[in-house]
Amino acid sequence: MIQQPIIFFDGVCNLCNASVQFVIAHDKKDQFKFTALQGYYAKEILPQFNADLEKLNTILLLEDGKLYTRSSAALRVARKLNGLIPLLYAFIIIPKFIRDWVYDIIAKNRYRWWGRQESCWVPTPELKGKFIA
Repeated sequence: MIQQPIIFFDGVCNLCNASVQFVIAHDKKDQFKFTALQGYYAKEILPQFNADLEKLNTILLLEDGKLYTRSSAALRVARKLNGLIPLLYAFIIIPKFIRDWVYDIIAKNRYRWWGRQESCWVPTPELKGKFIA
């Protein structure tokens, strides 16, 4: 089992792919692994957490054996990045139902606002080690 936190993302979503690239650029300690929700690893691991792969429109973070979703996942990722980005974790004090309401508006409109790709983003050879198939 992989010990590093794993970020599951929508591999065909332009916003999600840009977010992954942002995390990679700001993860100077090389803490995260990444895998697409459409991939084999997601199909193998996520059912153990009762995650319905057909209904997922969120970022997921698997950390220390616990699965975080939506705004909680995004904020937990932000707090491990470099620079001032961890300050965003202060939003965790906002009730989850409010944070997730805002998150859901963005998630519901992500393809319309940012578009989608025909296939999952393929990392460069230099980044391939950060990804799980």
